Amino acid sequence: MPATFPAWRHLPAGSGLPLELSEQRCSSYLRAMGLSDGSDHGTQQTQALLSATREMELQRRDYHVERPLLNQGQLEDLGHWGPVPNTYQWRTWFRCSRARAHALLLHYVPVLGWLPRYPVRDWLLGDLLSGLSVAIMQLPQGLAYALLAGLPPMFGLYSSFYPVFVYFLFGTSRHISVGTFAVMSVMVGGVTESLTADDAFLQSLNATVDDARVQVAYTLSFLVGLFQVGLGLVHFGFVVTYLSEPLVRSYTTAASVQVLVSQLKYVFGIKLNSHSGPLSVIYTVLEVCAKLPETVPGTVVTALVAGVVLVMVKLLNEKLKRHLPLPIPGELLTLIGATGISFGAKLNERFRIDVVGNITTGLIPPVPPKTELFATLVGNAFAIAVVGFAIAISLGKIFALRHGYRVDSNQELVALGLSNLIGSFFQCFPVSCSMSRSLVQEGTGGNTQVAGAVSSLFILLIILKLGELFRDLPKAVLAAVIIVNLKGMMKQFSDICTLWKANRVDLLIWLVTFVATILLNLDIGLAVSIVFSLLLVVIRMQLPHYSILGQVPDTDIYRDVAEYSGAQEVPGVKVFRSSATIYFANAELYSDSLKQKCGVDVDHLISQKKKRIKKQEMKMKRMKKAKKSQKQGTSSKISSVSVNVNTTFEDIKSNDMEDSEAKVHQREELEDTVTSNQETVKAPTMNTLKSLGLPQPGFHTLILDLSTLSFVDTVCIKTLKNIFRDFREIEVEVYIAACYSPVITQLEAGHFFGDDITKQHLFVSVHDAVTFALHHRKSGPKSPASATKL
Repeated sequence: MPATFPAWRHLPAGSGLPLELSEQRCSSYLRAMGLSDGSDHGTQQTQALLSATREMELQRRDYHVERPLLNQGQLEDLGHWGPVPNTYQWRTWFRCSRARAHALLLHYVPVLGWLPRYPVRDWLLGDLLSGLSVAIMQLPQGLAYALLAGLPPMFGLYSSFYPVFVYFLFGTSRHISVGTFAVMSVMVGGVTESLTADDAFLQSLNATVDDARVQVAYTLSFLVGLFQVGLGLVHFGFVVTYLSEPLVRSYTTAASVQVLVSQLKYVFGIKLNSHSGPLSVIYTVLEVCAKLPETVPGTVVTALVAGVVLVMVKLLNEKLKRHLPLPIPGELLTLIGATGISFGAKLNERFRIDVVGNITTGLIPPVPPKTELFATLVGNAFAIAVVGFAIAISLGKIFALRHGYRVDSNQELVALGLSNLIGSFFQCFPVSCSMSRSLVQEGTGGNTQVAGAVSSLFILLIILKLGELFRDLPKAVLAAVIIVNLKGMMKQFSDICTLWKANRVDLLIWLVTFVATILLNLDIGLAVSIVFSLLLVVIRMQLPHYSILGQVPDTDIYRDVAEYSGAQEVPGVKVFRSSATIYFANAELYSDSLKQKCGVDVDHLISQKKKRIKKQEMKMKRMKKAKKSQKQGTSSKISSVSVNVNTTFEDIKSNDMEDSEAKVHQREELEDTVTSNQETVKAPTMNTLKSLGLPQPGFHTLILDLSTLSFVDTVCIKTLKNIFRDFREIEVEVYIAACYSPVITQLEAGHFFGDDITKQHLFVSVHDAVTFALHHRKSGPKSPASATKL
């Protein structure tokens, strides 16, 4: 290869030639050098060299921008800046038209929008199979989760029918399965058991324990639905953003532990006292341990056998899921088999194994909620409403992102609220969506909520005709179904290891949420965890990362000199940046950190300067006073002239000379007075740090990078003004850079800009500010006034 080959190989990137022209130039060069003869071998050589050239061009794709140095005022003139016109969206709420009415109808009843356009041939078969699969899971889970809520099993079937059909009409997610859920059930169970443990409460309702629990449950569902619908109508769906993912995962994990503890009495066949409030889980575990000698062996064996069967079927489904059109309904088969064995072997009579008992068939008439319970249940209802919505919207957004459609959080809140509100009139307890059933609905080919409607119709068939067949079902089997279904949430304990490596603050939120929920119960634990996570946000904003920026060589990029060893501070210029916005909680810390990072004790220097100026002024006053008194004494001696009547010619001559001398002295005194006054006038401009004998800062310009600001308040504006004032006192000019337009608007509204601080002190980027500072320092006049007025 010729020695001149590297000449074209090291073509300067960013020369302005497109890649195609570079390739043409390389081909011409190869032909000129005789390296390409048109043969296949020559063509291959050419292509190989061109590909190498293309790769190097892509790696070194420099860009060159030429523009004038811009401050904010110049940018506004150049870009023709103008205020954004205010849009009052509320005005459209009161407009009436046929199109608006139709749009509102489709918004609040989404089924009218997608059902007429439903592709029957493509989606119907998948939705039918998916709905059947979900219904097969819904049946045992409905019975089991009713038991978890402290209610008779048939109310779990009601809660698996009415809310599901209502969500079919109003929901926007196509894949989530609404119905009974373990976390919601355990929250409801905590409320029902704590209230019905009081005899006075039962007497006030004039009902048995089971009837009182049912009344509490459907009244709670009414309040939950009322909260959710109300919050959805006022567009309060954003409240779920305050529930971070670590918080929700930790909360559901703690709830699953509470679910597990609540099922121990059915696994061991023992009777426990009702515990509620803080530390109720601890008390329950201690009581279970104390009553282990009373365990019924047949109940334990039944639970273990059912649990092993369920786990084996789930493992088999995971291994054969590619070959099976539908998963094996292990839960339904286990319930049917256990019911048959219990009926044939008479497990209840022979081995004292508790069974479900009578299940009423048929639908029940609607009943109104118990208004006298509203005041007692309102706090728990709000907590359940928020948790239920958080779980539903989290799963809904996951499936929406996976399948490419949008979920409206506010409409989801309304849909879930209507499901609970309407269901409450038919004695349903609060529901949300189930993770396991939602995954089955998606995995078996479900495309819309038609699958949910099919599953609800299947549950309706069971309510009307088949429910009574499960009266001999052992409760231990239902407990096994619940415990096995907790496997997914129990796996979330692995978050501890993941968060330890990824983010310790999120790990702290996870641990605090878990401990608070276990010890303080679900409602208080949720409140504590939300407050703690918000408190951490405030603390993290109060303790941001402060840094001095340096320029990356030959670029307009500025990075933290502590992190980038190649970044170098610009001589005479300090660039300071905070990683968080400045507001009342961290404004003082921002100012203190700025002075510390700059390496100058600004307050001490200003104090020393003021002391020395004051001392100098006092000294000048004493000198002026002494000089004045000295002049007065001299003039009094000269003006005391004796007059003699018998004056001779020589006396008259001598008196004339004395008069001329007095005039000369008076003229000198006037000149001294004018000179002293001029010195007094010039004194302030001459009081520099150098003339006062004070140390000067090692930089002449301070630049505040405010690119991280998202808003400003009055405290922030006052802090920035104080920074300008203090650093100018020590002969350091201050500029700000990289502010966004909304922040600039807020600065203007707060009267930040004025005679001393103008928009000429605000630059569009840090590099503009640095360039201006260096140029102004070199070419501008030396007086401080010119450095301030620009």
